[in-house]
Amino acid sequence: MTAPTRDRLIHEAMRLFGTQGYRATSVAQIEQAAGLTPGSGGLYHHFRSKESLLEAGIERQVDRLRALGDIRRIFEGLVDMRSELTVLARYTLQVIDEEAMLLRIVSSELRDRPRRLADTLAELLDASYRGMANWIQRRVPHASRAEAEAIATAGLDALFAHRMFPLFLDVRPLGIGDEPLVDEWVNMVAGRIEQL
Repeated sequence: MTAPTRDRLIHEAMRLFGTQGYRATSVAQIEQAAGLTPGSGGLYHHFRSKESLLEAGIERQVDRLRALGDIRRIFEGLVDMRSELTVLARYTLQVIDEEAMLLRIVSSELRDRPRRLADTLAELLDASYRGMANWIQRRVPHASRAEAEAIATAGLDALFAHRMFPLFLDVRPLGIGDEPLVDEWVNMVAGRIEQL
């Protein structure tokens, strides 16, 4: 237990929220998982409520995703468009894997999720789709915004579906792995961009 108590509480809460749901997770369970005495009220020394703990966890994930978004800019300017798309596809799948806890929390709280969670989800998705549409317009300046957004939506939806079906439904249609999917995805998206 070398991590500070506040960090342990956030980490364990997000893990528990992701595996059993926000409402099904008790404060005592979070305290025990973080190495505190369950039911002692130790969580309240660091957070006002379970919801404020969730908000801190979401904020941590958002900060991390923003930092990863900055790293994505490094990938631009590779040798060619297909190389950039390959890196973008692999990167997107990796980010989804790394943010599985947050995505599970979102999926388990669809009905009455905290407002911060809804806002965060919208912000993250909008930024991803806008970012890809912007990338397309930089590659093909005469493409209309509508064309760039449609290609970005179709492209990212395919990657999200590939990752979400196994994550949430425990199914992998046709059993296609990441590499064959990425290869075909690059060919489809690049082909459409080249048509412009």
